[in-house]
Amino acid sequence: MLNTLVGFTHEMGFRVFSFDRRGGNNVRTRCDVRANLALTRAYGIQVQELPLLCRGLLDRCEDDGQVQSLTFAESDMRACADERTAAREEAAKRRRPWRRLTGESVRVLESGTPNLLPEGPDLDKPGA
Repeated sequence: MLNTLVGFTHEMGFRVFSFDRRGGNNVRTRCDVRANLALTRAYGIQVQELPLLCRGLLDRCEDDGQVQSLTFAESDMRACADERTAAREEAAKRRRPWRRLTGESVRVLESGTPNLLPEGPDLDKPGA
């Protein structure tokens, strides 16, 4: 089944996405997916992500074009937020902490800002 976004409207705190569903017999069926905007904000889902998330909901629905209207439920939003949190934690585990290269030291200038200099003789003293 191929789902194509046609457009969207606003209805009392919901964003309603309209999709054309085309099945194996090439017949188009209009289907609407509603998403509660207050819940999307509560779960940290950006409005720009909603069309793809709603299309994914339609892709998972296997009613062969019989469904005319769906609602992107709170449980789906929670699952999306949990997946995003797990991916963020996994990326943080893989990230290596920053460390200073050996042979470098930090010297604070008179202005109070740090300056990276190679270790060695003190460059502030004359004759060095």
